[in-house]
Amino acid sequence: MLTRLSSKGQLVIPKVIREALDLQIGTQFQVRVGDGKIILEPLSGSTIDVLYGKYAGADLVDELEAEHRREIHDEDAVRP
Repeated sequence: MLTRLSSKGQLVIPKVIREALDLQIGTQFQVRVGDGKIILEPLSGSTIDVLYGKYAGADLVDELEAEHRREIHDEDAVRP
């Protein structure tokens, strides 16, 4: 698989590789040189780093309340 270095020194990691490694926007990498090769190792951040901003703008309480109401409704529908 080929990729090209941009004029800004950037590389595009092909989609098939990003998907295989589950790389997400903002993934940080440890970059090193070994045996004349560039080695990129994705870093798994702390749980806080991984989740930061993931649910921005989501109203989780409303979603939980709606789910709870549906469960109560479903239980009432089953009762004789």
